[in-house]
Amino acid sequence: MTYFQFIHEVEVKVKEEVRDDVTVYIHSAVKNNGTKRHGLTIAQKGINIFPTIYLEEYYQQFQGGSSVEHIAGEILRLYKEVRFRRSFEGEFIKDYQNVRRKIIYRLVNREANKELLKEVPYEEYLDLAVIFYVLIEVNSHGMASLMIRDEHLEMWNVTKSEIARKAKENTPRLLPYEFGTMYALIEELTGEDGGSFEDVMYVMSNRLRSYGAAAILYEDRLEGIGDYLKENYYVLPSSVHEVIIVPESAAPGWEALNALVAEVNETQIEAEDILSDHAYYYDRGKGKLLL
Repeated sequence: MTYFQFIHEVEVKVKEEVRDDVTVYIHSAVKNNGTKRHGLTIAQKGINIFPTIYLEEYYQQFQGGSSVEHIAGEILRLYKEVRFRRSFEGEFIKDYQNVRRKIIYRLVNREANKELLKEVPYEEYLDLAVIFYVLIEVNSHGMASLMIRDEHLEMWNVTKSEIARKAKENTPRLLPYEFGTMYALIEELTGEDGGSFEDVMYVMSNRLRSYGAAAILYEDRLEGIGDYLKENYYVLPSSVHEVIIVPESAAPGWEALNALVAEVNETQIEAEDILSDHAYYYDRGKGKLLL
């Protein structure tokens, strides 16, 4: 069964199990880096925010032997956990005073998102782009957010500079940073001893670990890491969700790190999650992150 046949089979099974006031349909979306994804949107009558559950991972389960019926059941269980139980008022989003304390930023690859950037306010950062969102809700499954587009600035009668200023204030407050050793992260995620990683590699993200690479923009964060390490260091963009910090004294060199980042992106990281194909360098003397 092809992936698109699988999607339609799952759609049919999920439709059989939901109530009459719930609509199920296939939704296609262009995500980060121009990647296209397909999922099931499950919409309940009377509620104007509804989740789309993407099916690539479920297709892998199907290829591994799971039945369509079992996967449809898993999707419905997930939907019950993540669905919104109330509408998000359309009038609410129209009033800038309601959203100004919820504006945050994300960091994405500028070249890979050049079509998107024609339609949204953004700021350049090195070879990357800072884009802006309204953070609607945060729960144990992640965040619900609304991308800020040019038409929102017109509706709110605000400038890009105002949006950027609010995002600079709000993002560290709403999505506090996390910084720790690679050893500790491996141990937390796997429950196994991460002792093969010496404490010379560090990971920085936000507490949700969702688009946490933007933590490099938090005021004084990069400087603080330099003070902690007491030396210059490299920043490896392992994905849009986190970066890896490597002290210069422990690094194999710029070219080797660039090759490592490119190889990991090609073999280990989903296209949607790639931030950049090369390492960055933090110079304490200049107080800057450099290409």
